[in-house]
Amino acid sequence: MKELVLLGDEAIAVGALHAGVSGCFGYPGTPSTEILEYLVNNYEKTGGPVAQWCANEKTAYETALGVSFAGKRAIVTMKHVGLNVAADPFMNSSLLQIKGGLVCIVADDPQMHSSQGEQDTRYYADFAMVPLFEPTNQQEAYEMMGEAFEVSERHHVPVIMRMVTRLAHSRAIVRVQDQRRSENVSAKGVPQDWMLLPALAMKNYRKMIEKQSDLQSWANANPRNKLVLNPKRTDLAIITSGLGRNYFEENRADYEASCGEAGLPSRLHISGLPLPASLIRQIADSAETVLVIEEGMPFIERQLKGLVPGKNTITGKLSGALPRVGELNPDIVRAALGLAPRESALDGLELPSLSGRPPQLCKGCPHHDSYSSLNLAVERLNAKEGAVSTAVCADIGCYALGAASPLRAVETIVCMGASIGMARGAAEAGVKYSFGVIGDSTFLHSGLTGIVDAVSTKTPMTVIILDNSIVAMTGCQPTMLPSSQLEKIVVGLGVDPAHVRVLDTKPDKVEENAQIIMEEAEYRGLSVLILVRECLEAFRMRRKKEANANV
Repeated sequence: MKELVLLGDEAIAVGALHAGVSGCFGYPGTPSTEILEYLVNNYEKTGGPVAQWCANEKTAYETALGVSFAGKRAIVTMKHVGLNVAADPFMNSSLLQIKGGLVCIVADDPQMHSSQGEQDTRYYADFAMVPLFEPTNQQEAYEMMGEAFEVSERHHVPVIMRMVTRLAHSRAIVRVQDQRRSENVSAKGVPQDWMLLPALAMKNYRKMIEKQSDLQSWANANPRNKLVLNPKRTDLAIITSGLGRNYFEENRADYEASCGEAGLPSRLHISGLPLPASLIRQIADSAETVLVIEEGMPFIERQLKGLVPGKNTITGKLSGALPRVGELNPDIVRAALGLAPRESALDGLELPSLSGRPPQLCKGCPHHDSYSSLNLAVERLNAKEGAVSTAVCADIGCYALGAASPLRAVETIVCMGASIGMARGAAEAGVKYSFGVIGDSTFLHSGLTGIVDAVSTKTPMTVIILDNSIVAMTGCQPTMLPSSQLEKIVVGLGVDPAHVRVLDTKPDKVEENAQIIMEEAEYRGLSVLILVRECLEAFRMRRKKEANANV
């Protein structure tokens, strides 16, 4: 064994490498990005295993499925809302007879540090009836990767590894193996196990239902689901999962001191899904009230109401003992345990109040000039009509910061690719000048189909592709295709070449580009404007890489 200091995301990556993974795929999304970044860097340095960014989470999942079909181990990485994009192949893959181990690593984002919602991936795993692992620390993240592959291959199912922001982005010492497991060497899958034609899918669905008893037996016997019973305490029992256990342990000494001779309540830690029903019933039988400490939505708390109906008082996020919104922390859990707030060295000090610093576009960001042109065009079009006659729908990416002051350039931000569809809907609803603003990577991720819809309906609208040549918001990962290809793609989708225009976006071009935006907005069909300038951070990284290559 040796020791490494790793982020939780990096521990996942090292765990996959040491478990003999052959293919690693994903789309960048905070807080999952560093997993595949680590593996891509390893691939570029050593030549293996394969690690590649993909156009979106759906294509990444499907590529990983192909590796599994070939008999090799594969992972796919994404953030929680990315699983929405990959939901079609993910849900259907639960009915396949997985050949090589397949682990889908999903990083949830409680508190919405960089996300649209606090979506909890455990609901997807439960819906698909597949196992889910939930590490509490970096060491478990590393170790659970090997266990997840083994469960996937033993039961022929995909497996989810659920991370959360606080674990993904914190570092700890991790003890790792000196040697990797060899990659799988086996024949590809049997065709009837991998074709979901209705007749075959029905058979596979029955097989999936039959697997549930084996998965339940595995969950009840899983040594990571730790049950500690205290017959002296019949008033309260505690169930934890994920980081909930850490926050309990940080308060354990004070809580144990407050419990007196009776000692700590019975405790069960749940390390994933399926829930260990027999262990849950044991702890429910031990006490009148059960407190559930879990990060994310009240998933376990809701499930308990079905597993132990009417037997116990269940407390947690639904009861108000813990907050429904945001991350847990030791102080929140402390209050739920009935402990007084901890004393702080800052108590009694008058601290200056600091104003918040919301994220902003970088100084010199090309999007600032693009939005300045769009704002000018929108202002003039509305003035010309004598009323608000515009709609500006934007998308997910660093250009979403155009919604903030001082630009206030956009009106809607929903999900990857929604800008084009929403702009089309607004135009169909009668908005005269409708704009869809989307980045180059997001366009390749999920914007192409929106263009196809608009071409087919000849919708009068303007799509603005902000092309900064990189996936900037998540750390400057490469866009799948170079900027030079975007114009060809748009024309190839059927947009009139006369209304596909490529513009330089610079401070001295703001006025000129505003006039062009107005011209294309007047066109009663679909127009596409591609505003091009390289991200400054990407430019610095590229120059540094070029300089190092010349040393």
